[in-house]
Amino acid sequence: MYLITVEGGDGSGKGLATKIVAEILEKEFTFTSVEITGEPRRDHPLGRLAIDAVKRKKLTPEEEAGLFAADRIDHSHSWILPRLQEGRAVVSERNVHSSIVYQGIVGKLGVDKVAQINSAALIPDLCIWVDCDPKVALKRIESGTLRNLSDKSEYFETSELQTKIRSGYQKLLSGNMEMPVPFDMGALIGPILNESSVSEFRKQLSLVVKSFIHSKPNPINVNMHNVDLYCLKNLVDSMEGQAILEGIGLSPLRDDKNWLGNKIPWEILNSIQNEHNSILSKLIEDPKNPSPKNILNHSISSICGTLSLLNPTDISGIRSSMGPIRNVSASHTRKMIRFLCDESSWIFQNSALLSKEKSTSQLKNDYFDFGRLILVIWPIRSEINKWQRENTQSSLIDCMSDLIQIKDNDILFEYVIDRINAIGPGNLKFKEILSKQELVNWWKGN
Repeated sequence: MYLITVEGGDGSGKGLATKIVAEILEKEFTFTSVEITGEPRRDHPLGRLAIDAVKRKKLTPEEEAGLFAADRIDHSHSWILPRLQEGRAVVSERNVHSSIVYQGIVGKLGVDKVAQINSAALIPDLCIWVDCDPKVALKRIESGTLRNLSDKSEYFETSELQTKIRSGYQKLLSGNMEMPVPFDMGALIGPILNESSVSEFRKQLSLVVKSFIHSKPNPINVNMHNVDLYCLKNLVDSMEGQAILEGIGLSPLRDDKNWLGNKIPWEILNSIQNEHNSILSKLIEDPKNPSPKNILNHSISSICGTLSLLNPTDISGIRSSMGPIRNVSASHTRKMIRFLCDESSWIFQNSALLSKEKSTSQLKNDYFDFGRLILVIWPIRSEINKWQRENTQSSLIDCMSDLIQIKDNDILFEYVIDRINAIGPGNLKFKEILSKQELVNWWKGN
């Protein structure tokens, strides 16, 4: 979902930073996977052409920049973009900012010119600038270990050049120079100094990466709805695959085709909210109580919704199935699971003897319809919540038809229709939902 790039001069520690950032994303968040890459691509013909051009020094700066751009654009659309669309995070050692510095500033081609040449490439969601003293960097480059790992001779390693490169990054990434369009859309963090211990370097990188992801920025290169829809379809397909076990004597626990049963969507939401209010009213005021007041809250919606598409699983299994859009931190997931099990009794938990982390959780059948419903209405949770606050004397039965009348909500309801058709209407009267009016009828139980 996010393209995160690591930039800096040769020997600054970009490779180490790339690995650390990938480890943090893998451990702390719920991307479907975390992929590491780099530019120019030494294992691809286009990348080799660009590297060889620098070695030969026979091309003009513009021709050289064009080769790097060709490699980057192909890399962007044939390799990176498909992964982002599947909810993966991609961490790239070098990307477009390298070309802007190396060819645009150091090579004097101009930042706007280089940006224009690369304008068809993907835009990094986050660029992390790693920096260190050029003398330290040059020692790293000249060390046998680093040189054996990669052929650095194409970068003409001189102290003078390293100083120019560092100066170029400082001009471009410190805010002293306006970032050229369209690459001014992404976030930039740095400089992250790599001149002390690895543990201190890791600590700095962890802080900036977590801060970025926790801010929940919209991805630049992909649509969040499409990413989550992809993840939901995979979960639905997985559940359908497990239903094959019925043929060997194991039957599905729930009816995935008729998951609403005889219930009506708006009544389910209304009933569950009333039940939740009743539970909260009986609890002693406790600032450590993790449960929000509204069931449309992100964490309740994500956990109950995700569990509605899973067989019994542990915390790790729940979080890995959330995908990046429905991400809830591991610590908060544990707290919410305990609350929903102990206080709400919406979840059944089978405790493991050896480890609490391996205890499996399952959404009880009585709340299965709520879990699926919350996944369907995910894109309009905020709008429903707002409608409830503004219409305290009205029934939820009118919510959907009122919200549909608001033109600004058009795209959100397209998303709802996509999701209900991916998960299934849950009512055998509806084979699929094709229009807003059909959605209103489904909501009202007509």
